Amino acid sequence: MTDMGKAVGIIEVYGLAAAFVAVDAGCKAAAVTVETLDKNKPGNADALPVPLIVAIKFRGSVEDVKSAVEAAATAAKGISGVISQHVIANVEDSTEKMLKLNAFDKN
Repeated sequence: MTDMGKAVGIIEVYGLAAAFVAVDAGCKAAAVTVETLDKNKPGNADALPVPLIVAIKFRGSVEDVKSAVEAAATAAKGISGVISQHVIANVEDSTEKMLKLNAFDKN
């Protein structure tokens, strides 16, 4: 099944532990799927609460994605914090290609 036509919710959190807790909370809150997580170690990593930023992407209906992102944010705030969160109701084709990128596969 393709993700085309589905909403996407993106939330960035500090660290893998917060990401796992956020994914669990989001999936329990709504009928969503999760795409591959993505990581980013910014240049100022030592100044951050946790030196790794993880992006989580939820897919589903707009309402389900909104619920999942909110639940994930609440859960992650209890671990290490949320950097940003956003829901895209109708993803444009070129944005769809960028959403498939992830850095966990890279050395």
